[in-house]
Amino acid sequence: MFFQNARIFTSDFHFHLGAFQVENGIFTQVLAQDVPEDAIDLHGSTVIPGLIDVPHHGNSNADFSDGDYEGLKRMAKYLAGVGVTSFAPASMTLPYDVLEKAFATARQLVDEDPEGCAVLRGIQMEGPYFSYKKRGAQNAEYLKEPDFEGFKKLWEDCGGLIKIVDLAPELPGAVEFTAKAKDLATVSVAHTDCTYDQAKAVFDAGATHLTHMFNAMPGIHHRNPGVIPAAAENPKVRAELICDGIHVHPAAVRLVFAAFGAERMILISDSGRCAGLPEGSHVIQGGLDCWLKGGVARLADDTIASSATNLWHCLQNVLSWGIPEETAIRAASYNPAQAIGADKEVGSIETGKRADFVVCSKDYTEKTVYIGGVKV
Repeated sequence: MFFQNARIFTSDFHFHLGAFQVENGIFTQVLAQDVPEDAIDLHGSTVIPGLIDVPHHGNSNADFSDGDYEGLKRMAKYLAGVGVTSFAPASMTLPYDVLEKAFATARQLVDEDPEGCAVLRGIQMEGPYFSYKKRGAQNAEYLKEPDFEGFKKLWEDCGGLIKIVDLAPELPGAVEFTAKAKDLATVSVAHTDCTYDQAKAVFDAGATHLTHMFNAMPGIHHRNPGVIPAAAENPKVRAELICDGIHVHPAAVRLVFAAFGAERMILISDSGRCAGLPEGSHVIQGGLDCWLKGGVARLADDTIASSATNLWHCLQNVLSWGIPEETAIRAASYNPAQAIGADKEVGSIETGKRADFVVCSKDYTEKTVYIGGVKV
């Protein structure tokens, strides 16, 4: 199947006018020279890689931590409809046996690979190794200190599907955990009240990721810089950013894109089961009551529990806030693919990679999604 007259975002992270071919779910030619007469004419439409959402807790009144296969499949179908072709669902702070059940459903979705669904390419284990003070909507009853043997067993039981594991650097054993866990998964800093020195120690030990930057961590202070400057000055660290317009102000978004650069920023939705539900909906997340208020899920004390957005909306937001188009698309596709070790398969429009792509209008208001070369 050939497509022509397209504005293609290629693997050099720039747009080029041209044609591309898809065969058996794979990109076989990009910027093809010999184009058949029956090629599908896209009339100058923009073509970008399918978006990749890490972490993603839930949507459509389903949550990954439920350990419910049908709910997880419903989540994946919703994501495909909003331009997300791959995702790494995120767990919550819960007992190991509950996490084990959820991770088993993830393995089932990978093995069955249902049609019309975003592809599950890993798990982000968000909890339980977190700070009580910065727990946010994580259930304090199940918080634990970093436990490498417990993590390793969960990792082994799901066949190595955990691609990112989060922790707070100030907890006892965090540096030692990081030094071991980095050989199994990307280690990320999250839900922390750590100092600059504590953060730096974990990054020096091998952590290379920062989960939902600004949220559930201290802000930047010129005398007590904290975790964000420690991450920014380490060239190996990528940072996630929730861009729903509520979690982080657009000025702060522009600031950290400038500080981290195009290669290190990752757009995320961090949405919970409220995504796709009407305003005022009441749900349970991580064992806690939440209500959808003003576009986000909140606890009874008004603490933000999760977003209710999707990654396509986040992409539209950052474009409207002045982030360059090429930078924004990379942050929603290739960079997250790298973070979960999937960049050899997806994340860019490149010969030999899976044909996950979105054909959209230049203003990103209209779109058609393809997963493995098949229209969703």
